[in-house]
Amino acid sequence: MRESKLESPVDAVITWVDGEEQKHKEKINRYASNTIKKNNGFSSRYAQVNEIKFCVHSILKHANFIRNIFIVTDNQIPKFFADEKSHLYRKVKIVDHTEIFGDNKRLLPVFNSRSIETKIHRIPGLAEHFIYFNDDMILLRPVSKSDFFENNLPVLRGKWKPFKENIFSKKLRFKKKINQAGHVYAQEKGAKILGFHRLFKFHHTPQPMRISTIKSFFSNNNGLEEFNSSFKFRSAEQFLTQGVANHLEIKNGSCRILNDYQMVHFRSYSKPIIWLKFKLTYFCNKKNKFFLNLQDLDLCPPFKQTYFMDWLDKRYKLYGGNKYS
Repeated sequence: MRESKLESPVDAVITWVDGEEQKHKEKINRYASNTIKKNNGFSSRYAQVNEIKFCVHSILKHANFIRNIFIVTDNQIPKFFADEKSHLYRKVKIVDHTEIFGDNKRLLPVFNSRSIETKIHRIPGLAEHFIYFNDDMILLRPVSKSDFFENNLPVLRGKWKPFKENIFSKKLRFKKKINQAGHVYAQEKGAKILGFHRLFKFHHTPQPMRISTIKSFFSNNNGLEEFNSSFKFRSAEQFLTQGVANHLEIKNGSCRILNDYQMVHFRSYSKPIIWLKFKLTYFCNKKNKFFLNLQDLDLCPPFKQTYFMDWLDKRYKLYGGNKYS
């Protein structure tokens, strides 16, 4: 894509937690009921196998235009950063939840990415234009500003979908699932707040966002910021701030839409290792694929997980010098 005229800085934001740390486990156990713990995917939501290292390395390697990389966390420091801190990581800043919750510190601690995402626009010193990453999102190849912002406006990757309640094949399950805190339902909730009758569905790719768009939404919807950030654990009552920002940009005509996620996505690791190797090598080398998402890699069988980690380690090894400055 052609280079954007964007002259203002662009930052990256990553939310992360090490759910295996003993202090963090003890903190969660003080607040989580047995019902919450039995929730499908509860333990995996906080598990990690150091994917954030490769997320950060991929940004340093493939997105030289990024000014700062903010890692938002709960009184923790990623192992790779603590062990290997050097001049290579001078762009990386650790931000604690207390720094972004401000007047709402009484709501802490929270163990819920949606609550935290509601507050990321309050990171001190964050650029107006930023790209939001989950810690399992990885850049596959060099990208430019214009892949995320074109003439100061976000480039949104997604596809228009009817709300699940309006899909005949989904109706029978809808009433049951609407009380579950699913990713798509949380996107739909944000779209409905803004008056949409269908969903612009985003996937697990880095999300370009603007502080002014988020602030505008919350200032025009008094109390919603505090409400959405008040849940300690994921709730069906919450919306996704990224989805709200996307729909508001669309409503205002202040974005460019791409109907291609440009992503290689792994969610299940049950297929034979030969298929996983093929998918990882063949599709990740396609020039139109910019992003890799290794969802729930902690649930991958050990011998397959070892293959993925070795592949990542070889591909995203950083070297000295000014190459990634």
